[in-house]
Amino acid sequence: MITIQGKGVSAGVGMGPLYFYRRATATISRREVADTVAEWQRFKGAQTTAITQLGELAEKARAEAGDEAAMLFETHQMMAEDLDYEEAIEEKINGEKLNAEAAVRDVAAQFAAMFESMDDPYMQARSADVKDVSDRIVGILSGVVQGGIASDVPVLLAADDLAPSETVQMDKTKILGFVTAGGSGSSHTAILARTMGIPAIVGVGDALKPEYEGRTVIADGATGDVIVDPDDMTRDRMLKKRAEQLRLQRLLETLKGQPNETKDGKSIRIYCNIGSPEDLHAVDVNDGGGIGLFRSEFLYLNSKDYPTEDEQFEAYRKVLSGMDGKEVIIRTLDIGADKQIGYFNLPKEENPAMGMRALRICLTRPEIFQTQIRALYRASAYGKLGIMFPMVTSVWEVREAKRICTEVKRALKKEGIPYDEHVQLGIMIETPAAAIISDRLAKEVDFFSCGTNDLTQYTLACDRQNNDLGRFYDPHHPAVLRLIKLAAENAHKNGIWIGICGELGADLTLTETFLAMGIDELSVSPRAVLPLRNAVRMTDTRESAPRLLEAIEDEYPAN
Repeated sequence: MITIQGKGVSAGVGMGPLYFYRRATATISRREVADTVAEWQRFKGAQTTAITQLGELAEKARAEAGDEAAMLFETHQMMAEDLDYEEAIEEKINGEKLNAEAAVRDVAAQFAAMFESMDDPYMQARSADVKDVSDRIVGILSGVVQGGIASDVPVLLAADDLAPSETVQMDKTKILGFVTAGGSGSSHTAILARTMGIPAIVGVGDALKPEYEGRTVIADGATGDVIVDPDDMTRDRMLKKRAEQLRLQRLLETLKGQPNETKDGKSIRIYCNIGSPEDLHAVDVNDGGGIGLFRSEFLYLNSKDYPTEDEQFEAYRKVLSGMDGKEVIIRTLDIGADKQIGYFNLPKEENPAMGMRALRICLTRPEIFQTQIRALYRASAYGKLGIMFPMVTSVWEVREAKRICTEVKRALKKEGIPYDEHVQLGIMIETPAAAIISDRLAKEVDFFSCGTNDLTQYTLACDRQNNDLGRFYDPHHPAVLRLIKLAAENAHKNGIWIGICGELGADLTLTETFLAMGIDELSVSPRAVLPLRNAVRMTDTRESAPRLLEAIEDEYPAN
């Protein structure tokens, strides 16, 4: 028995024969072409086919894994028709008289190297995307069919890493789990595996050797353990663990329609985080009580230019109408840091996470903000809307955002355009500054929502995108929990409610703690709703609250 340690990124137990992914590669030659016009047309034809294929993959991903997965392919579509990318290929063909396959391969290497040299982890990750898009175009030009799984039985799939297009095209009935040499918790493979409920482990390096192919392997996506040739005791233990997971999943299905209420009668709202109107189906099938975070930036990320007021209005209206009167909280534009958009022309910053982002952009470019606020208030006539401002650090920022909202409402009223007079305004508590002055901020707004991902990053001075920081990035750190507790106390003292919309909201080890703090709402990914409801219903805050609140104030144990 051989045990290999990787990083578990999608929980579950997969057991079966190991199979290494066969990737079809095109062997291309470099040659000079006489008819550059015809060669350019060859490229344009392959580019059009690639864009069509990526659109089909986006729809397949949306059906199987939701909108977040579909956005990967929509981004690839945009990359395939990017003008800089296209012009660089045109120069290779017309200027150097290079054949289309070699031109695409050269430009792919050039662009990938450019992305890899950037300091921003988000932009570095685009290197893999441009390679994936270019490989697709080269494959079309060369007549190469993408590889796959040539197995008659379900397998644990091993690979160096997997591009999103490779993952989505696979026959999921043949996949028991993923094990990759590279990758991270935020890699495409990890995201898609979690969304599709497939166990996945990344980062095993070269420990998974080709000679292991065909041998029985167990992958535990919770612990990151990869076990080759398990002994009988290990096999039985893991089979029992898998059976228990399946039993729990069936149990969770019976919780649909049940209240989010503790044993001692304390209720909490469980809402969903979504990224676009296409996620409404996931909210419905997972019995979400509302939407606690609608990330409006998808409209900007999926556009080649600033989305118009009408384009935004239609998206917001669709979500509000689709929720049938349930609460929908839409976060205003939150780009910058790890989410860069070219047409915003943001200056390069040494530390973008601390720079021009989110509400700071909105207040320095009020024309962009006013367009979004107008669209939001127009959409408020179609449902129960809350508007939430991200990256707040000062009272004046909130007052300025509210002033713009007041101006927009006054203009809409003058134009005779209907809107809801009772739209709630709230802020994200995602900086230590916001938590520390939450007593003052609570007097300005109707609600708080804690963005625990950034709150952890800024409190601990740990880059959330840096996988090497390991235990230094600790969302359970008492400094983070104390700031949330302080914000909750100040919210309730001032008669407003408080929620959590970051990843900690779905952390079942903290559910009792949040209930003890008096958190009013937890907003999580749709798939996390029922497990969270189960945890709430298993809790008795009369027994746990004093102990847990005292523990937050105790001295933090050394790691």
